[in-house]
Amino acid sequence: MRFEISKVLDAIEGRVCVDPSLARAVLDLADVIRYQDIDGGRPASLLRLGMVIDALSRQLEEDSVQVYAVVHRALLSDADLTSNERMVVRRWADDGLVEVLDNPGDRMLEVADLLGLPVLTRARLDGLRGRFPWVAEEPGRVLAPVPGAGGPNLVAHVGGGDKPVAGRRSPAGAKLLTRQWRCPESGCALFGGGGGGSFADLARVQRSPAEQAPPSLRGGVPTCPRHGTRLGDVGPRPRTEVLAVRIGGLVRRRFVVSEEQPVLVGRAPEAEGGIVLGQWLNDEARRWISRNHLHLELRVGEVIVTDVSTNGSGIRPAGSMTEAERIPLAPKQSRVLGENDMVELYPGVQIGRAEELPAGASFTPTSVMAEAPTMAMRLPRP
Repeated sequence: MRFEISKVLDAIEGRVCVDPSLARAVLDLADVIRYQDIDGGRPASLLRLGMVIDALSRQLEEDSVQVYAVVHRALLSDADLTSNERMVVRRWADDGLVEVLDNPGDRMLEVADLLGLPVLTRARLDGLRGRFPWVAEEPGRVLAPVPGAGGPNLVAHVGGGDKPVAGRRSPAGAKLLTRQWRCPESGCALFGGGGGGSFADLARVQRSPAEQAPPSLRGGVPTCPRHGTRLGDVGPRPRTEVLAVRIGGLVRRRFVVSEEQPVLVGRAPEAEGGIVLGQWLNDEARRWISRNHLHLELRVGEVIVTDVSTNGSGIRPAGSMTEAERIPLAPKQSRVLGENDMVELYPGVQIGRAEELPAGASFTPTSVMAEAPTMAMRLPRP
């Protein structure tokens, strides 16, 4: 069972991030792990994060959903967690996958405001509605994970319903996310740390400058939420475009293409950071789609699609699904991905801008809890 628990925690780890482009909701990890009524288990369990992520994935009708987690530093030594769970949370903190704060305060709502994200919490948030009026005014922006048959459900605080609704990034958030920031504290997992240096130095702590968390604003000054220190502006953030893979009507994964980081998509791309489709394809699609099929890059704000496959692809202008309007994309041919365009690698396998590629599948997304042993999960009966 210990091995199975480790496997599911590894799977959950792939669903936490501070990437403003990929996070789909924000939550307080310390609260979520104590939602004991979700499974009737021990006082604190990191597996509950996976259950809440599954609920979000079901409500969004999307696979591979990621969440932005903030947490009090005390969780790293919380005796209600197992030693393995504490080790996992420490690794997430060291790798900058979660925000670990000495005093989280209202950081969860600040992140939601800056990034336009929905919030998953049971807290009433009454005292914060003056600063963040959307808490009381926008249905679906704040949802509570509550017990349900087969796993938790999400219920909106305002207006009812269960659909998470994203808002617009605040003007401050939109401005902050055009710049790259650096913390003067050495080894800061969120903002590079150490003073001086360049993007190359930042990469030792972060995988990509485009993934950097949003600063906290204190008196209008960009500040490291972890250390409380003023952040230095080290230049413009690379421009990015968020794309998504849709297979069989279900959005399987979102990914980011930046000016500094092109992306290779295919059955099993050889390049580091490539988008692997093989696990979602049927036998016929696997035979058609090449190991390396599409090369995607961002140039002067335009997404450039280059076919690098054996069999070619197609462009569906404005999402049209009629064969007559499909534009062939031959091997070695490049094309600008226009507004609302989709690239079709094989019938039913499409790539497009995430906001223009809604889900439309009649089946349930893959559970991040698939490897969890049943004895570790005591779900309420129907």
